[in-house]
Amino acid sequence: MKAAPEDGDLVAMTLQGNSEAFATLVERYDRAVYHLSYRMLHNVEDARDATQEAFFKAFRSLRTFRAGAKFSTWIFAISYHACCDRLARRKHDAGDELPDRADPARGPEQQAIALDEASRLRRAIDALPEKYRAVITLFHLQGRQYEEIASVLGLPLGTVKTHLFRAKEQLRRLLDGMEVTES
Repeated sequence: MKAAPEDGDLVAMTLQGNSEAFATLVERYDRAVYHLSYRMLHNVEDARDATQEAFFKAFRSLRTFRAGAKFSTWIFAISYHACCDRLARRKHDAGDELPDRADPARGPEQQAIALDEASRLRRAIDALPEKYRAVITLFHLQGRQYEEIASVLGLPLGTVKTHLFRAKEQLRRLLDGMEVTES
């Protein structure tokens, strides 16, 4: 079985005119870029638009991609800046929620508890300042390393660590202060 091409190889292939290579990059990173966009924008349609815009900008700027750099870091940086631009253009979030997916192996009680916990966590993350939402999303929800987050957000490594620490502290306080609503 043939190994999947590396991101750098796909970039080179795209620059040589192979549009399928870029489609592979989009497939590889579409979900993660969308997730970051949604966490930043709080709106499904805006997140879809920002994701599409990020890939469009990446495609147009592909010649500026540094050989040896990580494509994931580059596309996340483009996505983050596209979201910041959108946030600057609008003052209020729409607040649409992603649909929750139920685990078929769970019983109704466990599902309800899990959905409530997920909803509380989403609300708490959404209540964080933008700079903390971005760091939490990239680190905990997408598993990115400190160095990559620093590169994506254009921040010093120490600032990323500080933001992450403060975001966790704020999340703890927010989650402790949220009431559990009973239906």
